[in-house]
Amino acid sequence: MANAQQITKLDVSTSQEEEQILGAQGYHLINVNLNEGARGNQVLLWFKKESGNRPVTRIEFSFIDRMKSGLADAGYEVVNRDLNAGVAGDYIFLWYFYGSTEYDIPIVDLTVSKDANEEPVLLKDGWEKLGCDLNRNAGGNFIYLWVKREKTSYIQEIAATVDFSSDKHMFELGFTRVCEDTNRGAGGQNYVFLWYRRTTDKKKALTALDVSTSLQEESKLQKEGYKKLSVDLNKGTGGNVVYLWYKTEGDQSIQAMALLINSKAYSEYKKAGINFIEKNLNEGNKGWKMYMAYK
Repeated sequence: MANAQQITKLDVSTSQEEEQILGAQGYHLINVNLNEGARGNQVLLWFKKESGNRPVTRIEFSFIDRMKSGLADAGYEVVNRDLNAGVAGDYIFLWYFYGSTEYDIPIVDLTVSKDANEEPVLLKDGWEKLGCDLNRNAGGNFIYLWVKREKTSYIQEIAATVDFSSDKHMFELGFTRVCEDTNRGAGGQNYVFLWYRRTTDKKKALTALDVSTSLQEESKLQKEGYKKLSVDLNKGTGGNVVYLWYKTEGDQSIQAMALLINSKAYSEYKKAGINFIEKNLNEGNKGWKMYMAYK
């Protein structure tokens, strides 16, 4: 059961009336409009900390209908308010979960970034970035939710999927989905998502990440002792074959990874000295340029 530090409930307001109701129910407000720059309703995120209730351990988002059934079937609770209320962007919903696997580490704090220059600071300070731009396809700022966990945790495993058939299974195995399609804008039929599992055991952590966009890069990474994630992150687009690679040996331990789609973020992460992989996940097609960074 939750202690006084752990977050036990989440909610969203899309009107002043809803703000008053949640305030009266003892919810705490994160004072950043999730529609910043997009001219829609003022959308605000609220959370509660109640001793004795179960702590929230995972938060996800859905931005198309096909993302919903896996979450619902795996027991995630949805907050039924569109985070893009009042604008023409994707219908984005927030989901949360009370998990008890070894990969579930209670969440004790939340914050929201609305500028690229805020992100490296948060990453370095132990925050975990959730991958969905909460203004997705609405224009406006790139808005991200970040979570702080009760204990320092590391990424011990990564995976990728090219459709939604295994979502429920992945969630049940303790994975978090990075809620951005690595094929975004590339014209492929596949929705390709990255996933990761966390651990508090430093010895189990991955030690490095890299990306290949050609056969030469593949053989180079193989020689350097990297292992390949067997899913083409460009599947179905006709672009280069793109793989994510990882290492399990070495003296580093990866605490967080971020998928970057905001071009302003690239230089900010580099400037901050965060590992930035100079390989576009949409190499060879007209999709969004995307890069991986990790700490």
